[in-house]
Amino acid sequence: MNTPSDWTPGTLLETSGSYWRACTLHAGVKLDVFSVIGGLALTGDEIASAIDTDPRATKMLLDALAAMALVLKTDNRYTNTAAALKYLSQDSPDYLGYMILHHHHLVASWSRLPVAIETGGPVRESASFSDEERREHFLMGMFNNARLIAPKMVQEIDLSGRKHLLDLGGGPGTYAIHFCLKNPDLRATVLDLPTTRPFAEKVIEQYQVGNQVSFQGGNYLTDDITGTYDVVWLSHILHAEGPKDCRRILRKAVLALDRGGLILVHDFILAESRTEPLFPALFSLNMLQGTDSGQSYSESELSEMLSSAGVEQLRRLPFVGPTESGIIMGVVP
Repeated sequence: MNTPSDWTPGTLLETSGSYWRACTLHAGVKLDVFSVIGGLALTGDEIASAIDTDPRATKMLLDALAAMALVLKTDNRYTNTAAALKYLSQDSPDYLGYMILHHHHLVASWSRLPVAIETGGPVRESASFSDEERREHFLMGMFNNARLIAPKMVQEIDLSGRKHLLDLGGGPGTYAIHFCLKNPDLRATVLDLPTTRPFAEKVIEQYQVGNQVSFQGGNYLTDDITGTYDVVWLSHILHAEGPKDCRRILRKAVLALDRGGLILVHDFILAESRTEPLFPALFSLNMLQGTDSGQSYSESELSEMLSSAGVEQLRRLPFVGPTESGIIMGVVP
C-alpha cells in the first residue's frame, strides 16, 4: 500500500501509465503469442504468420514483451521465459490466460470510471450474462484464480464428518472439487446459472470427481434452493450484490442448512475504515462499473448480515488470499 511519501511526479506518472504494460500483456495473451512460441525460438515473421498479424506490428509487440521480461530475444528470435511458458501458454496446466482475458474485457469500463461515479450506475454488462466468449473468459478466469488458492485453502478448513456441501454460485466448481478431493466422504452440489453447466462439467471431468460433485442449474437470487446440506460455501458472490440481496441470499443459504451446519463466506473483506486493504477497495470500484449495487464489504458488515440470518459462532479464519480475500465462518443452531 502506498504511503503519502511514496508519491512523486515519477510514481504518479508511472501509475498513470501502468495500463500500457497491462494492455501489452493482454494483447500477447489475446493473440496467443506465448502458445505459438511454446518451447521454440521463432522469428517475428514466423510468429506473425502463425497468428495472422502484421509483421512490423508483431515485432513491436514482441519487443515490448521482451522489455517486460516475458519473452527473450536472441539473434532476432523470440523464446518464452519460464514464467511465460508456465502461466501464459495454453499448453500448460497452470495457464492463467482466461483471467487475463477477463481483465482485458474490463479495460473499456475502467476507462469510463468517471461516468460510473457521476451516475452511480454500471457502465458495462455483467459477465455472467454477456456474450459466450466473455462469459467463458470470466468463468474460466474464476477457475484460474480458484485453482491457485483452493489447494492451500482447503487444508485450513476442517470439514471432517461433513456429508454434503453446497457451492452457491460456484461457477465451474473449483472450490467444491478441492473440498471433495480433501474429504473423500464429502459430496458437493455446485449451483449456478444453467449457462455455466458446460464449463462446470468440463472441470469436474478434468478432476475425475463426477462421483462426488454434481451441477445444479439455478439462480440463487430468484430461485429457491432445493435439498439440504451441512455446509454452504459462498465464494465471491456477495460482492456482486447490494446489502438487501446479500441478506436474501444468506437467508436462503441458512434455510438450506441442517442444524449445526456450517456457512462459510469467502470474499474481499475491507477494514472498518474501508481504505484498506488496497485490492478490496479497488474491487469496489470494479463492482460499481458492472453491477447496480455491488461492492466490497467490511468484516463487521458481513458478520452483521450473517447474524441477522440466524448464524452464530461467527469467526474470521486465519486464511488470507493472494488478493487479500478472507473467510468468515459461522454455525446454524
